Amino acid sequence: MPYLRDHSKWFLIMGSINMFLCVALGAFGAHGLKASLPPDLMAIYHTGNQYHFYHSLGLFAVTLASGFFPGSRLIGWSGGFILAVGGGSVLDAAKFIAAAVPFEGDTWDILLKGGRNIDKALPFGTVLTLPATGSEMNNGSVITRRDIGAKLAFRSRHLFPVFSVLDPTKTYTLPVKQLANGVVDAFVHTVEQYLTYPVNAPVQDRFAEGLLQTLIEIGPRLLAAPEPVYDDRANLMWTATLALNGLIGAGVPQDWATHMIGHELTAQHNIDHARTLAIVLPALLNERRVQKRDKLLQYGARVWGITSGTIDERITAAIDQTRDFFERMGIPTHLSAYGLGADAIDLLVAQLEAHGMTKLSEHGDLTIDVSRRILEAAL
Repeated sequence: MPYLRDHSKWFLIMGSINMFLCVALGAFGAHGLKASLPPDLMAIYHTGNQYHFYHSLGLFAVTLASGFFPGSRLIGWSGGFILAVGGGSVLDAAKFIAAAVPFEGDTWDILLKGGRNIDKALPFGTVLTLPATGSEMNNGSVITRRDIGAKLAFRSRHLFPVFSVLDPTKTYTLPVKQLANGVVDAFVHTVEQYLTYPVNAPVQDRFAEGLLQTLIEIGPRLLAAPEPVYDDRANLMWTATLALNGLIGAGVPQDWATHMIGHELTAQHNIDHARTLAIVLPALLNERRVQKRDKLLQYGARVWGITSGTIDERITAAIDQTRDFFERMGIPTHLSAYGLGADAIDLLVAQLEAHGMTKLSEHGDLTIDVSRRILEAAL
């Protein structure tokens, strides 16, 4: 990788499912990244799913599973490049670090202002090992602070990767749970930009419908395969990238209420991101069936082949098919499956309000009261 060799020092961020390591490394010389990694680091590069920590070259470790703490200015970092090896959380951490290193002031302000205060960032590249978030080809990031129960998003034009390596074989050691998460995450990313209201954007609609149909086709196969199938892993990886690289959302209204509500579930109860989406989306679609009527009918007909029955029957069938797909992917769609009852809703609603999530949806009319009804319907 000539770009890396041109820098005297760079950061490697490696990831597994639950633990992430940030290490400052010196340049490795002329043989390139892969040939130069020490054995412990090479193990992570190859698998993306092992708990290895390599300290002899490192400064410190950052554990995202227990809460990445972006609460003060990062000091002691010197270097010109970040390489993120892992899934979406690792890539998102790299984006935060890339913005935080040159940032003047409290780095939590980056999250509070949604990245609008970022005026520069370190360059970074990514090696993707868990396809789901699309972070490898967009300028957004989401960071969780467990100490205050907050999960906030930010973005900036300075936070596009310089390059991303998408090698499907790097997903071969992923457990089934993470494959299922990746499928559902990409599915809901697509829905957030598609299931709104018609704006005469047939190209964007057909792009989105093709991605949804691909995920419906390959999702069950990914779970059932006794050994990894390269083509299915490759199609998952590419679909997840296209679901959130800006293509299908160009020129169309977008929702994202499912994500905003889901973020609070992750922040408060540590439920995997994709699984929060599977809880919220069916209940949200049912709550918003009037506002989303035309696109729900289109979605039912084009994606699920639902063309008979009354309008209400077709909408209900489309929502039921969506819920059933998530369940077939092994992902529960009710809060009760995670031991949560009605007593959990007040705090979730309070956090939505505290984070300014009071006018959500493509229409800006999804209020706190509507969010409460959605969560109650998801019990």
